[in-house]
Amino acid sequence: MRINRYALFTAALLLVALALAVTAAAADQHSGTWKMNPDKSKYSPGPAPKNTTVKIEADDKGVKINAEGTNADGSPLHVQYDAKFDGKDYPVTGIPYADTVSVKRVGADTIESTLKKGGQVMMTVTSKVSKDGKTRTSTFKGKDAEGRDVLNVVVSDKQ
Repeated sequence: MRINRYALFTAALLLVALALAVTAAAADQHSGTWKMNPDKSKYSPGPAPKNTTVKIEADDKGVKINAEGTNADGSPLHVQYDAKFDGKDYPVTGIPYADTVSVKRVGADTIESTLKKGGQVMMTVTSKVSKDGKTRTSTFKGKDAEGRDVLNVVVSDKQ
């Protein structure tokens, strides 16, 4: 009887360990809450937002973004979209230079977003999560609402 209890306990422990491993593998590296690190971020042209917090839900099918913060002039910042990794355009709100976004998975740790206004590509954003999963770096290349060249590198820390 003692051996059966031990075998049952061991089997249950292995099943729990397996379930945790599958859950951890299914969680996307981009998912979570990320806060902009202004000391590590670079905005060209500036000025940079005062703060930004991005909540991300990502899986193998797509990504959902909800960003809140404060622009350099003190006005509220809110960006939102929900897009699948299928190359199609999806609506985006809160970005003056874009009305749609398409996203693609470049690797397990990298997502590339293409932002368009009236069907014209305005900006590409490549977002990569560090190997330790604590830092997310997004590089913005393209044109802003005024047509100026943009090269922003936004470094965010996982919360």
